[in-house]
Amino acid sequence: MRRTAALALSLFALVACGSPAEDPPVGSGDDLPSSSAIVEAVTKDDALAATLPAAIAQAGKLRVGSNIQNPPNNFYAADGKTPVGSEVDLAKALGAKLGLTVEHQDMAFGSLITSLQAGRIDVTMAAMNDTPERQQAIDFVDYFTSGITIMVQKGNPAGVKSPDDLCGKSVAVNLGSSQETYAKEFQCLSGEPIGVTATDSDTQNQNQLRTGRVAAILNDLPTAVYVAKTAGDGEFFEVVDLAPINGGPYGIGVNKDTPELTAALQKALQALIDDGTYGKILEAWDVEQGAVTKATVNGR
Repeated sequence: MRRTAALALSLFALVACGSPAEDPPVGSGDDLPSSSAIVEAVTKDDALAATLPAAIAQAGKLRVGSNIQNPPNNFYAADGKTPVGSEVDLAKALGAKLGLTVEHQDMAFGSLITSLQAGRIDVTMAAMNDTPERQQAIDFVDYFTSGITIMVQKGNPAGVKSPDDLCGKSVAVNLGSSQETYAKEFQCLSGEPIGVTATDSDTQNQNQLRTGRVAAILNDLPTAVYVAKTAGDGEFFEVVDLAPINGGPYGIGVNKDTPELTAALQKALQALIDDGTYGKILEAWDVEQGAVTKATVNGR
């Protein structure tokens, strides 16, 4: 999402919050965008489906590994069971274009690549940045653009205006994320490094910020803006007004052993871009600012 902090995201209702440790701010299914009709209108492309690896074509499904706690990209509806979000809709649309049903598997972000390499899932789709380091392990079909942003307590009591202001303070990040790498590698001129708390839970990170155990959360811009506008009816957090850091693409992760699947997904994504389905899905979730015009593999 490498966009400015003015990125407009829809306001969604949250489950009421009690104590920070007990009632996490999560997406509610009460006010979700009407995107189902967009996905349901997608029809199978027989020529593209014929290029799928035989095992996936025979199974008739695409197993998508995700870390389903990342609104508006992917999170659970009010029933606590149904994955929803812009990425979920896009995955379903890609599946429909290829004649496949989509099966989401929720897992820790840090285990996604190893699960893909082990064959437990067919692809990853979890707001994962396509980086040169990750490309050494898996391939990516790039579908979105994003960047790192800083979320602080409402009113910004820690006075964080730039990454330099985090030096000597602690931040919360998702384990194994680009944000974790950035925070650990950031060169502080003061000599006091950024203290990094890495967890597998966005909710835990938010609780730490609410209670002042960390000064900020580093997250991707769409998620940070969504949470800031919805958690506690917008009274808990705010996003520091600065350009996204280290902007780059989100990618669908694919095992290097299945290049046919990579090619099929790239062509299916391009077809969705060309016929307008892709843009309609992003617009429904108010994240069209991160849209791409060309489906690329590993940024090329």
